[in-house]
Amino acid sequence: MQLTKFGHACVRVERDGRRLVVDPGGLTDPRALDGADAVLVTHEHFDHFSEENLRRAAEHNPGLRIWTNSAVAARLDGLGTRVTAVGEGAAFEAAGFDVQVHGTWHAALHPDIPRIPNVGFLVDGTLFHPGDALTVPGAPVGTLLLPVHAPWSTVGHLIDYVREVSPRDAYAVHDGALNDLGTAMVGGFLGDQGPGTGARYHRLAPGESVDLG
Repeated sequence: MQLTKFGHACVRVERDGRRLVVDPGGLTDPRALDGADAVLVTHEHFDHFSEENLRRAAEHNPGLRIWTNSAVAARLDGLGTRVTAVGEGAAFEAAGFDVQVHGTWHAALHPDIPRIPNVGFLVDGTLFHPGDALTVPGAPVGTLLLPVHAPWSTVGHLIDYVREVSPRDAYAVHDGALNDLGTAMVGGFLGDQGPGTGARYHRLAPGESVDLG
């Protein structure tokens, strides 16, 4: 399985010529969707979901399928059965990958800010993208896509989250608003110089790929 990092929270997973894209939002180069067979969207925020780009990709590729929560699915009306709404506990196959859904809600920002639906996706029982939440899937995770910078979390939250999920590797996502200094600071706490999480910490540059064991 090959993992490629795109802008901010978006990744692409490839195997045997099949391409699965997760969270191609407004901070992601639309070319992340080139050749995609399936798309997973965790929630409706613009940095994870671009209606315009998804509709354009669906128009160019009649075989493209999309799985997401009910709120996002409602905004993709007109695409019919090509869009499937899923929630906690769902399991399906997308582009030849087995996918399980974990989680229900976006992380809380403030009592005065309503929470929205958010689902996380566990791909092939090993790669977990939680979206905008620190969801513990209750299943073994080999590679965790870790949202390292958001208004709803602290470095302390991230350290405890990685310890609880207990993956072999954690790869940084949700880092589009960090400059180089912020990236280095976060990496220092989550990497070998930090208090320890039990997982190897990595950050891919946009467009960079890695083969997952």
